[in-house]
Amino acid sequence: MSATSSGTSRRPRSVRRRAGRATTAVTACAGLALALTACGGSDDPDAGTNGVGKLSAAKIQQKTVAAAESANSVHVTGKLVSGRSTYELDMQLAQNGGKGTVGTKDTEFSLLRIDRSLWVKADADFWAHQKDAAPSKSDNAAAAKLDGKYVKVPAEDRTYKQFSGFTEKESLLETLLSLHGSLSRGAHGELDGTRTIRIAAAQGNGGTLDVSLKGEPYPLRLQRAGGAGVVRFADWGTHISLERPADNQVVDYGENLGSGN
Repeated sequence: MSATSSGTSRRPRSVRRRAGRATTAVTACAGLALALTACGGSDDPDAGTNGVGKLSAAKIQQKTVAAAESANSVHVTGKLVSGRSTYELDMQLAQNGGKGTVGTKDTEFSLLRIDRSLWVKADADFWAHQKDAAPSKSDNAAAAKLDGKYVKVPAEDRTYKQFSGFTEKESLLETLLSLHGSLSRGAHGELDGTRTIRIAAAQGNGGTLDVSLKGEPYPLRLQRAGGAGVVRFADWGTHISLERPADNQVVDYGENLGSGN
């Protein structure tokens, strides 16, 4: 007879082994699910992130501004509209200065600042029009001497005040990251392979800011309202080498510009 002494039939040994393996697999899968890993995955968009995506928009802004301020450096690129002027930025900013290029509708120039020393490199036409929209013959002659040179600009000169702001990490980021008015939290997304959370402001300097959900909550992209430009932030904390230009490439602004000699 195939029945046991209790009257119940015994399952073949192979069946019992398969049932045991199935029970073990179910138990393991349940444990993994609690850890938000495999076995069906997770619907939590903040799983595995730095967690700022779960915060309110105001808290996210605080976190991203704090992260930006604490970083030693950043690479800023993109378009910035200010009043009637549009600037194309490609600036590497450090704590003690910055370097890069700024373009406008009419021209492009290079900036280099180390501590309080500022150099501007541009073509002759740029310098000829710094004094007057219709430069004189002597203005053009003086500007020709500055063509392609690093021109050291005195701190008290209006050119210094006009352009040094592009090289100042703290002040430039303060301007760009100050989203005023009521803030709202937008959708989760992805930018260049990095998961992000978006915050938006509808008033004042309105716009949207995409914040990294990986590592430090750095700002990655600013889209200003009303078509006022899109700016990207990258290479947070990467070392930037700022070196003084060679002496034979430097012209002193105060002694040469505007002198017809």
